[in-house]
Amino acid sequence: MVIVLLVGFICMLAIPAPAQEALLPNGEARHAERHHRPQDQALHEKFYSTWRMPDNPAVSCCNDADCYPTEIKYIDGRLYARRREDGKFILVPAQKVERNRDNPDGRNHLCAPPPNVYAPSDIVYCFALGGAT
Repeated sequence: MVIVLLVGFICMLAIPAPAQEALLPNGEARHAERHHRPQDQALHEKFYSTWRMPDNPAVSCCNDADCYPTEIKYIDGRLYARRREDGKFILVPAQKVERNRDNPDGRNHLCAPPPNVYAPSDIVYCFALGGAT
């Protein structure tokens, strides 16, 4: 119960920071993989609102404010996902990877609070590995 309240409190206090956009080689902003197309917004809101933590199904992964499409990379066999607020690749713990449901669009999705004074900077609530990677 305390964990549920703590996670909820952290979600409420997390104030999203403006995203720093990565650039493509031609200098264009690369934001599409970390944002939803307007026509897909309702689909993602439904997915996120019913997503539960893989390692603690009693707790929500939070909401659309904390969840978003992301890029991934593997380093020494470990999975890292790009945090949208600062572009940092953060370690995705194996117990946070969704294994029991598909994501709505085949992309990678990360639920994590933005780095701030209220939460550890590299915490991951949930992660869904996309089929297109």
